[in-house]
Amino acid sequence: MHPPILGYVTPLSAQPGQTLSFRISSAGDRPFTARVLRIHCADPNPDGPGLQLEPVDFALQASYAGRELAVYPGACALAALNPDALGNAKQIELRVLTRPTLVQGGPQVLASLRDATAAQGVALAVEDGEWVALALQETGAAPVALRTGLRATQDRWQSVSLSLALAERRLTIRVGPVPVGTPGAGPALPEQEAVLDAPAGLDWRPFTHLCLGALWEGHPSQGYNGLIEAPALHAGGQVLAQWNLADAMQESSVPGAQPGMPALTLVNTPVRAVRSSRWSGLNLNWKEAPDEYAAMYFHADALTDCGWEEGVSLRIPPGTPSGVYGLEVVHPEGSDTIPFYVTPAPDGPRARVLFLAPTLTYQAYANHARGNYAGQLAERIAQWGAYPHNPDVVPQFGASTYNRHKDLAGISLSSRLRPILTMRPGYLTFPDPNGSGLRHFPADSHLTHWLREKEFDYDVITDEDLDDQGLDALRPYDVVLTGSHPEYHTRRMIEALVAYREGGGYLMYLGANGFYWKIARPAAAPHLLEIRRAEGGIRAWASEPGEYYHQLDGGYGGMWRRNGIAPQCTGGVGFAVQGGFEGVGYKRTPESYDPDVAWLFQGVEGETYGDFGLSGGGAAGFELDQVVPELGSPAYLKIVGISDGHGPSFRIAPEEILTWTIAASIPRQYEGVRAHMAVGVAEQGGGLFAAGSITFLGSLSHNGCNNNVSHIVENCLRHFLSISLAKRGADSASL
Repeated sequence: MHPPILGYVTPLSAQPGQTLSFRISSAGDRPFTARVLRIHCADPNPDGPGLQLEPVDFALQASYAGRELAVYPGACALAALNPDALGNAKQIELRVLTRPTLVQGGPQVLASLRDATAAQGVALAVEDGEWVALALQETGAAPVALRTGLRATQDRWQSVSLSLALAERRLTIRVGPVPVGTPGAGPALPEQEAVLDAPAGLDWRPFTHLCLGALWEGHPSQGYNGLIEAPALHAGGQVLAQWNLADAMQESSVPGAQPGMPALTLVNTPVRAVRSSRWSGLNLNWKEAPDEYAAMYFHADALTDCGWEEGVSLRIPPGTPSGVYGLEVVHPEGSDTIPFYVTPAPDGPRARVLFLAPTLTYQAYANHARGNYAGQLAERIAQWGAYPHNPDVVPQFGASTYNRHKDLAGISLSSRLRPILTMRPGYLTFPDPNGSGLRHFPADSHLTHWLREKEFDYDVITDEDLDDQGLDALRPYDVVLTGSHPEYHTRRMIEALVAYREGGGYLMYLGANGFYWKIARPAAAPHLLEIRRAEGGIRAWASEPGEYYHQLDGGYGGMWRRNGIAPQCTGGVGFAVQGGFEGVGYKRTPESYDPDVAWLFQGVEGETYGDFGLSGGGAAGFELDQVVPELGSPAYLKIVGISDGHGPSFRIAPEEILTWTIAASIPRQYEGVRAHMAVGVAEQGGGLFAAGSITFLGSLSHNGCNNNVSHIVENCLRHFLSISLAKRGADSASL
């Protein structure tokens, strides 16, 4: 199913006076209209505030010419060859080492040689467990498959070569064993050879392009699933081109091994920093043993840049308030709203409150196919008129880092240069019987709706802005608010948040399972993020041993807890419990009555609160955080509320235990299957509020925002603003 119109934006945020580029595909090349909306609430639940999308006057054309744009997934590496060097050669031979990871189906092209018109050529591929040669004879025509009878063995290293005897019009394919650096690889594969006659219509004109991992037709097609190492092209007994795939590990091209040899240009970002055939297991960091990581991992379904042309250029007018916006593009058969962010002008007025939109977490989950669309969820989407498209049925725009590639390898790279269906107003994640079933972007609109209802002025920046600017992005603000699940962070982001708080700022962490995974995001490719799911934690898949270091920045990946900066160091609490998408309320602790924190509950009656909400039916649910002093929770933080009575699906997170009977830390206050709500103010200034639950924000709008959770958040925000203002006044008076 291809939506009638959809697109993406780059970059994701802009200041007034800057310009955003929207890349739009319009089915049937139909013209479309566009308008800008301020996104206040993205929850379509009729029992809640409902979608609140406010039209904003931007200078836009009456209509735009539409083009239907294709999507070409597949990681590959392309080299431009010198046809003169090949012109007089009587024999050409391509050699590679490879480890196929999916041998059924196909054909999957390991490597292809094409002429300048991409009409003639030859390729080596895997099809249904067999190595085959593909004769490419004319543009648009199906390749002719030449069967070899040679077996392609899944998950085993093997040497493969394709030799072309031009005068004799003969192709020879050889498959042989590869010595590997670790024991346990099994007996050596037997050497195999097949000699084939070229089809009569195949023209041996000079080849101009070599593509590894796909058939190149101006774009990748029939992509390969597997690792490739030590590619080399020989002509007339000489090495014409070869590459060490450990070179330029963090770049988008790989130079030739010798001066004058062509470079390989990488398309759709093959996975690197992976074990090659020579990996010994004695070195676990690719930077210390690059020859043991001289391979690339290609996937036929990889997509890190749609490469679409611009459909709408949008300049942010001076004076535009900071906030969450969307460009709505309307096609005769449907529409799409593409979110973007307006950040404050550097020399313009600033609010005192900042919402830090967790956009890198949105990106990590981008197009998460959960396999839950059919049935109740589809029925609810239709009933509510919610966002109609779901990655389960619209898979062509790539999946999330919570999914796997077709060969079952975990997806470690995610890009925003593609439509992100899960980041849309009205997108439903779960068929939640007690609420809306929202996650991430639409769930965080419960906060922006509440801020509007309570008439708090606020600015917005994205995770990318924080990563680019560091502490300077936070310094102007008295209070910084997080979303419901700020999970993915670079080191610079973590350092900035900790420095902000320890420097006197006030952080309200309004979710859970935040500050959890360490990611890489390179300056040279800011649209990309990388996750290596190393060692431990709640994981949808696990990185292979020896592949715990990022390719994009060389840093060790995995959990921040395993990198020595547990979530408690940043947000005061850290992930401890996971369960189903359901919630309960909190109850007050004896400490909540202490004079230094009792202000939080002004106007809140009773011992319990939050047993309601649009996320699972309660403020404490799904994933829960706890205070742990030895992991970095500040000493001034007090636990003022705990949840209890969670259902049987809730379990302690793996990193919290050594065995099922031994905890990974010393006994803690209010331990077990509970969320901790905590608050505190540091003696030297600055402070923290931590909700301890992912579903917390879903309770804010209950009863028109007149409820005990809303009162608690408002009390905290006003208190932090008040003491911050008083401190600034005292500092000014002392000058």
